[in-house]
Amino acid sequence: MVNENSPFQGLEVEDNPVLEVTPQEHTLQQDLESHMQHYHALPGDCDALEKAKLQLDIAECHLGLDQQQQAHDWAKKSFQTFIDREQWQLAVDACDILYNSNQDDALIALGNGIWLAVTFPIDPTVSVQMLHHIVDETPDDSDGAAVAAMLAHYLAETRASDKDHENLTFLTNQIISQVAKRHRGIEDEQTVQTWIKMYELDDIEKLLPKMALILDTIVEDNWWYDKEQIRSRLPVN
Repeated sequence: MVNENSPFQGLEVEDNPVLEVTPQEHTLQQDLESHMQHYHALPGDCDALEKAKLQLDIAECHLGLDQQQQAHDWAKKSFQTFIDREQWQLAVDACDILYNSNQDDALIALGNGIWLAVTFPIDPTVSVQMLHHIVDETPDDSDGAAVAAMLAHYLAETRASDKDHENLTFLTNQIISQVAKRHRGIEDEQTVQTWIKMYELDDIEKLLPKMALILDTIVEDNWWYDKEQIRSRLPVN
């Protein structure tokens, strides 16, 4: 029997905005179906790295479709393979998806990803993005945001290609200005520079240990890899 008092009475499917699918969502859904078909067709003895890359592609599609739990689970499946194969960029990409999936281990994923992003010369745009998450997560008066902003700028300055350097350092300078304003109400460039000097934010030898403390606080004992073992693989450790 039709309930004439129902708020859905007379509503056509095409009138319901919840059911509308954007072109981007349609493309993501098609990509997801293609990746899933490929994944299920993988032979049992396929290369673990090929499988992990496909898992990450699936996770990215789920995240784009706002299917956060699925995005988390697929990204988590891929992570250890990237560590084992020393695919640091992909490991950080997995951590970024895990963070953006907003599950219980989001901050742990962020801390694990940032350590790798700072330790290895991955795409500096991704490193800056990961450190910007710290800025977003910390209170306005937190020194942690200042440390993250300055470290992001340092990585942009030292790792960005000639093509990307100007745009990326412009972005990191904007982040520093944003943090200085909310941290101490500073807005003019000269006072920002004084603030940087006062907190020794321009000294990378002091900045890195400060970031290490922040990451230890975020991650606690939930490191997903052996940091000392990874350090031993570095050319200089």
